[in-house]
Amino acid sequence: MSQSGKSRTTVDIYGRSYNIVGKEKEEHIRKVANLVDEKMNEIHTLNKSLDSTSLAVLTAVNTVNDYIKLKEEFDVLQKLLEEKED
Repeated sequence: MSQSGKSRTTVDIYGRSYNIVGKEKEEHIRKVANLVDEKMNEIHTLNKSLDSTSLAVLTAVNTVNDYIKLKEEFDVLQKLLEEKED
């Protein structure tokens, strides 16, 4: 890790190498990259005619959709927990 607290990690996503710079641990960055790679390959399997840009956008849309659903579930559970504590 450098003085700024950031590390550089090289990952492969959908057949391309990317240098990721961030404050997260290398293990976390690799886990995120692997999930992105898996999702891109999953979408490609369903629609082989997509170019890499369209594939990347659909991967982002799917990922944000999953995030929003999980956030909504979390908010409901958090509210139930707070109500139970009261």
